[in-house]
Amino acid sequence: MPKPGGLLASGGLFLLAILGSAAATVYTPKHEPGRCAMRGHCGARTFFQLPCVDNGLAEEPDAELRQQLTELCGPKWAQGPVCCNAEQVDALKSNFKTATQIIGTCPACKDNFYNLFCTFTCSPDQSLFVNVTNAMEKRGKTLVTELDQLISEDYGTGFYNSCKDVKFGPTNSRAMDLIGGGAKNYTQMLGFLGKQRFGGSPFQINFPTSYHEDGMKPLPMTPKKCNDEDPNFRCACIDCPAVCPELPDVKEAGSCRVGALPCLSFASILTYSLMLLLSAAAVAGHVAWRKHAKRRSERLRLLTDASPSDDDEDEGDLTENPAMFDRPQSTYMINTWCDAAFSRLGHMAARFPALTIVTSLLLVGILSIGWTHFELEKDPARLWVSPTSAAAEEKAFFDANFGPFYRTEKIFLVNDLNASAPGPVLSHDTLIWWMGVEKDVRQLKGNKFGSTLQDLCLMPTGDACVVQSVSAYFQDNPGMVDRDGWRDRLRECADSPVNCRPEYGQPLEPNMILGGYPESGDPAEATAMTVTWVLNNYQEGSPEVERAMDWEEALKSRLLSLQDEAKERGLRLSFSTEISLEHELNKSTNTDAKIIVISYLVMFLYASIALGSTTLSFRGFLRNPAVSLVESKFTLGIVGIAIVLMSIASSIGLFSWVGLKATLIIVDVIPFIVLAVGVDNIFLIVHEFERVNISHPDDVVEVRVSRALGRMGPSILFSAVTETFCFALGAFVGMPAVRNFAIYAAGAVFINAILQVTMFVSVLTLNQIRVENSRADCFPCVQVKSARIHLNGNAGSLGAARYYEAPGESVLQQFIHKTYAPKLLGKKTKTAVIAIFLGVFAAAVALLPEVELGLDQRVAIPDESYLIPYFNDLYDYFDAGPPVFFVTREFNATEREGQQKICSRFTTCKQLSLTNILEQERKREEVSYISSPTAGWMDDFFQWLNPDNEACCVDRRKPCFDNRKPPWNVTLSGMPEGEEFVRYLERFLSSPTNEECPLAGQASYGSAVKIDSSRNTLEASHFRTSHSPLRSQDDFIKAYASARRIANDISASTGLSVFPYSIFYIFFDQYSTIVSLTAALLGSALAIVFVVSAVLLGSVLTALVVTLTVTMAVVDIIGAMAVMGVSLNAVSLVNLIICVGIAVEFCAHIARAFMFPSRTFMERAKNRFRGRDARAWTALANVGGSVFSGITITKVVGVSVLAFTRSKIFEIYYFRVWVALVVFAATHALVFLPVALSLFGGDGYLDPESEGGLEEDLASRRYRALVPDGEDSEEEEEEEN
Repeated sequence: MPKPGGLLASGGLFLLAILGSAAATVYTPKHEPGRCAMRGHCGARTFFQLPCVDNGLAEEPDAELRQQLTELCGPKWAQGPVCCNAEQVDALKSNFKTATQIIGTCPACKDNFYNLFCTFTCSPDQSLFVNVTNAMEKRGKTLVTELDQLISEDYGTGFYNSCKDVKFGPTNSRAMDLIGGGAKNYTQMLGFLGKQRFGGSPFQINFPTSYHEDGMKPLPMTPKKCNDEDPNFRCACIDCPAVCPELPDVKEAGSCRVGALPCLSFASILTYSLMLLLSAAAVAGHVAWRKHAKRRSERLRLLTDASPSDDDEDEGDLTENPAMFDRPQSTYMINTWCDAAFSRLGHMAARFPALTIVTSLLLVGILSIGWTHFELEKDPARLWVSPTSAAAEEKAFFDANFGPFYRTEKIFLVNDLNASAPGPVLSHDTLIWWMGVEKDVRQLKGNKFGSTLQDLCLMPTGDACVVQSVSAYFQDNPGMVDRDGWRDRLRECADSPVNCRPEYGQPLEPNMILGGYPESGDPAEATAMTVTWVLNNYQEGSPEVERAMDWEEALKSRLLSLQDEAKERGLRLSFSTEISLEHELNKSTNTDAKIIVISYLVMFLYASIALGSTTLSFRGFLRNPAVSLVESKFTLGIVGIAIVLMSIASSIGLFSWVGLKATLIIVDVIPFIVLAVGVDNIFLIVHEFERVNISHPDDVVEVRVSRALGRMGPSILFSAVTETFCFALGAFVGMPAVRNFAIYAAGAVFINAILQVTMFVSVLTLNQIRVENSRADCFPCVQVKSARIHLNGNAGSLGAARYYEAPGESVLQQFIHKTYAPKLLGKKTKTAVIAIFLGVFAAAVALLPEVELGLDQRVAIPDESYLIPYFNDLYDYFDAGPPVFFVTREFNATEREGQQKICSRFTTCKQLSLTNILEQERKREEVSYISSPTAGWMDDFFQWLNPDNEACCVDRRKPCFDNRKPPWNVTLSGMPEGEEFVRYLERFLSSPTNEECPLAGQASYGSAVKIDSSRNTLEASHFRTSHSPLRSQDDFIKAYASARRIANDISASTGLSVFPYSIFYIFFDQYSTIVSLTAALLGSALAIVFVVSAVLLGSVLTALVVTLTVTMAVVDIIGAMAVMGVSLNAVSLVNLIICVGIAVEFCAHIARAFMFPSRTFMERAKNRFRGRDARAWTALANVGGSVFSGITITKVVGVSVLAFTRSKIFEIYYFRVWVALVVFAATHALVFLPVALSLFGGDGYLDPESEGGLEEDLASRRYRALVPDGEDSEEEEEEEN
């Protein structure tokens, strides 16, 4: 960041040597053509020469002066008298050198600037437009101290317009900030040029817009335009928007709208509305037709006087439930094979429980050894960005060639403790106090290495640290903070930052250090100030980074204590250091471990208690409380939960062996997933086993266990395979957080399923043996004899145990098969269910465009973190955007064609060159998010070679390109190529930037170009600009997308390999593909659901219904995310993958019970249902209770505890999404799916476990006798409406 040359370019300094001293009178008595108002130098005031008052006639210059004047000011001065001498022309030439470096790239602006001061200094008609109004006497001479100069509005406006868009590349700023103090119109620019001040004009020059002095008027000068008709004065596109080519319009993604609605929303609403209207019309037509048919039937009956035959009464009752007539008769080979395989597996696990348990524990132990290689990935960049992604590779390229981006330490000091009336943050006392704080920071040492700020900071000029602070406006000197005048000083510096530059030379715009006041407001009334310390950065793990982090730890401690000091002054201080974000993200409090553990414990407890209720009725407990000690299944529940934990430990151990790092998401979420799946499977196995106990009490335990697993095993296989494949899809995602989670989750679910059908079945066998021996749960050595009755009436210890009575169905099961299922499968209810669920689905689709992208940093860190107020202040008060670099990969800039692709200030530069495109994009900031001029090293390098800039490139005390053939010119024909280009470029990049040559490249471009001297080419280079202020996640995402688009456009236009880079891009790269990635992952998962369903269920129709149900549930969840303010990011993507798996878990068992209906349950359907309705009723009656109590209630209990979390990220991305998951997955599985299956489900198959000839028929009859339907058995109603 260079010092742009003493700001002689401010205009007034060009008068230093031009004008001199004079004595005596104050007025210019004569105003007529050919007469002067001043001439020559008469002496100095302080350090600056003042002109002499001279109202004499203009004089003819000698030949030497004429030549000097013509060379400097142009051919129009080749004849006629003048009002200046050689001394003034020499001073004018000297001071124009700095102006040339700043505005010389725009010939029109340069000509107007030169013309203004040449005319002011030397015009023979000077007295016509210059009137000396004040003077001073010194050594007998009269020195001008104040004058009025008349400039026409046309010339002033034209001059300003020709210069207002000129850029000064080295400082990445506008030239108007340097020559005009950031003027917004020509009067402000002239006022800045003429104001008497140190570093400006040595005397006051007023530019009145109207004047009443006789004989005075502005000279009729015509300004040059930046798009002048004369090509010799026409400026380049970068300095003159009027000559720029027009870029094609940018079509914003998602811009398709119908009125206020996105096209997708409109289409969804319209489609559903049309379907609803058509359905209503169809129903109305059907009702009308039925009424018509009924009336016709009645008329026919009256005509025929028909009466029922008495013979009908002799037909007798049906000997079998009519539903059984439609019972499936065929078998499905794959299901039969699965049933047999699981039966054999269950029999083996039940017959050899000890061997099975020991083998399972041994396997888990071996896999868990991998925990010795366990590593937790905490680096956000490595979590959310694929190492092979474009953003990661580009960051590595940038760091390798230019060094890592600077380390920044930033504070905000805000006066908002009184929220109702925030006041100015600055006062005399606050400024003095803060300067003391900055002094302390400069002296601060790291605790370990003892490094200071001076050892670590960025020094662009080699001797001063970059510290962006309001203190710089006062030269970091408390003595300059006048109690009464500090506000005026602040306002002056804010108006003209170039006059109050800090030691490192870069002017500080007020928006970089002050906030909370309008752009045109008073900076002294700002409610916030910000200070930034900039440190050098190095490769991660280097000793330099260790020293920087050590100092940042010391700074963090100092700033934390400083917050109390600020509070005592009625102010609030927030801050962030380079190490802060990663530290806060990885705080253990962020995981809210206690709440998560409590959530899991509550699920454990519920599962253990609920399992016991499968055989323990309240009536049985009252009759003999001792039974509860035996029938309790608490131990079984604990073992089931232990298996869940073992599967997680095994999965983590297995993948830790192969070097796959875990993340906090894995630690927090996978237990929930495996519990969701595992607990449900436990409930299904236990419930089915209890039914087998009732229907086949005489079989040995091994056979009963075999039967139960044979029936439930295929369901477990269905859900386990589907979920494993769904989760495994994530392994193909490049994002490490998602990929690692998916792999760990797939492994845990698969291992859990294996342990459940082996180890858990063995424990279930041992538990049943314990129950039949009347031994107490948890204490199997204790036998509870009072819980037994022997058939022979003896109280001995031998004999087969029998219950007092077979346990009746639970209230839930009775409600489902007596009330819920019949009502749900009624025709009117079906119609309403389909309409409502499709309506919700349509609404969810309409809400899809409203789902936002991003993950606010304030959500990801603990609520009590000191970074929360910092990010709030950053968005509220900081009015500058992050820098962005457009980086070129290797290209040959030594050839003219390559030079023309990246330059912009020369006539032969390509119209759509790199810098021209960036300048055009800057002019449409609302689309490009680019706000600053581009720092283009090629243009400044060639300007540095300009022999007019005599202090820049010098060989043997002469300009390098002086008398060069061909000469330096704007057509690039005289510019170096090949080896000469490389040689001069190396000199430019190492040339110190100073006031004599602000164009020199050391400060601005020293690290911007990577030269390969051996091949005479450039390995890399970058062009620096900055984004507009980014205040939301949406802004950051759009800025990144826009930079990508711009880089692609540049590459297409120039043929160069160009990419954008900014420090935040690596974190937002995921959002460029997350929508398509989400669609691909969910689409692939749903395809897997369909394929696995079709194979294991044996029906494409049923598979389609299951897939549609899961799709609707997931889409509804995404729609709910839009309503609940849950944005789409890597965390929510993980949760959506979970949603597919859990939704399958809800649906799988009901779908399989529909396709393979249990004979025992189907016979109880009575006359109510036929065909698919009967099978849908059977599915609900059979497994509906298990799905509700085993999955739904477990999730509700666990998720409810998360409502008490203190962590925002858990509250938003886990609690809200999982609530939506439980609601939509449960309702779709228990409401929509049975209805859809009853309407569109495929043909069913025989259930192998329900078939077996006379034995199975007797068992079925026994089960029906032990578990009667009560009053329900007498109801023969068939719902037709």
